Amino acid sequence: MATNSALILVLLVLCIGSVFADWNILKQIKRKNEGDETSSNNLKNYCESWRINVELNNIREFDVVPHECIDHIKKYMTSAQYIADSERAIEEIRLYLTSCCSLHGDGKDAWIFDVDDTLLSTIPYYKKHAYGGEKVNASSLEAWMKSSKAPALEHTLNLFNEIKNKGVKIFLVSSRRETLRSNTVDNLIDVGYHGWTGLQLRGLEDEHMKVQQYKCEERKRLVNNGYRIWGITGDQWSSIEGLPTAKRTFKLPNSMYYIS
Repeated sequence: MATNSALILVLLVLCIGSVFADWNILKQIKRKNEGDETSSNNLKNYCESWRINVELNNIREFDVVPHECIDHIKKYMTSAQYIADSERAIEEIRLYLTSCCSLHGDGKDAWIFDVDDTLLSTIPYYKKHAYGGEKVNASSLEAWMKSSKAPALEHTLNLFNEIKNKGVKIFLVSSRRETLRSNTVDNLIDVGYHGWTGLQLRGLEDEHMKVQQYKCEERKRLVNNGYRIWGITGDQWSSIEGLPTAKRTFKLPNSMYYIS
């Protein structure tokens, strides 16, 4: 009888120990999963904060997207949210156009557009270069531009035509080099852009200037020629900052690169 009792006691201890061991293992697994989830959320929050602060122009002059945020930027730039954010900006432009401008009809009302990632998308190029996670190689990028295969950004194409149909003169001011003129014109026409008044590209005399200064000089030239610049649309702060400026400026989202 005593032997049976001892055997039962030993079995009971073993069972209880096994239960507690299982419980501890499950608890450890749960803690690990919670830690992984917290770590993942922290990284997501960090990368989204980085992206937002690029858009706010708080983060400037970066050469590459942080390595840990490449996937986050990729997901955003290829997402419905990127399209929705862009379309929202376009809607604000449409609202502005309903009441902003006393158009004179004298051929001197003007609107300025940037080209890359404003009218044409460079996402197909950056897809092969880690969505900004690799430092930009100017020769490689220009070789891609020479292919004239950049797709149109449909939301901006529609806006372009609406502004043109109001009788406003459209000027394209791009940081592309003058050597890319024929490729740029072919690309724009092929995807549906027609009827702009001027296309300004950087000549050799502009190479010593930062992009923002170059674009300010182009706006100064337009103002000196009597144009009233009602608006500027671009994806870089260097496209819309500086004097002279327009009555309103509108920035489109782009966190793959920074041009100053």
